Amino acid sequence: MNLPLAGILENLRQKRRRAEWYKRAAREIRDRGRVVALTGAGISVDSGIPDFRDTGGLWERFDPMEYAHIDAFRQTPEKTWLLFQEMQGLVDGAQPNPGHVGLSRLEALGFLCTVITQNVDGLHQRAGNSDVIEYHGNSRSLVCLCCERRVSRDGFGLEQYKGLPRCTCGAVLKPDVVLFGEPIPRQSQFRAQVAARQCGVMLVVGTSAMVYPASEIPQMAKNSGALVVEVNVRETVLTSTVTDIFLEGSASVVFPRLLGVLSGMVQ
Repeated sequence: MNLPLAGILENLRQKRRRAEWYKRAAREIRDRGRVVALTGAGISVDSGIPDFRDTGGLWERFDPMEYAHIDAFRQTPEKTWLLFQEMQGLVDGAQPNPGHVGLSRLEALGFLCTVITQNVDGLHQRAGNSDVIEYHGNSRSLVCLCCERRVSRDGFGLEQYKGLPRCTCGAVLKPDVVLFGEPIPRQSQFRAQVAARQCGVMLVVGTSAMVYPASEIPQMAKNSGALVVEVNVRETVLTSTVTDIFLEGSASVVFPRLLGVLSGMVQ
């Protein structure tokens, strides 16, 4: 069925508006420079890692307070390791997608200086970003809560997790990720705040940034004079409160297009 003329005209107007948003975002990145990206679970969905909170996510089957709280780990670490095994199975099979590659390309072009990620999958580093602040830790290492020793996860095959990996001091090792009830690592939080206050453009990608203290980062950048560009598949609380430019869609779709526009401006 053909669209009524009014519908066709409205579609054309929306396409023109989107094109203008991409041009403005690219122009601001080019002119302001010093881009910092804040990323969340949404950027890794196209790599096959579902958002834990979405339909079909891990929180549908694992109560986070029972499996992913620091108190739960201390009482029943085997439950935390059961969750981690399943999560790690997804992470180990994932590859960087065009969203990750797009951020790496922005760094290679000299615009992006830092990625602040709430993810623990290491995909930004694998895509080529060099300065990645892992706000919630990473899944590549294990930590002892008793002696604070850290060891690479590579030394422990997944099959050994059934017996619970132990530190040389005898305590059960914990995945080196921030569980519910744990504070953000002080150095990561400090570096993220400095990056936010010093950036010219903040890219908010695949996150609603509703969880404290990550929720403070976009506002901190805005208060310091940065332009906030949001890339999400749907509008969030940020869209009407902090965001200057909203680019709707997954990072895998948005970044190739944005880089195409930007490349035309810098050549």
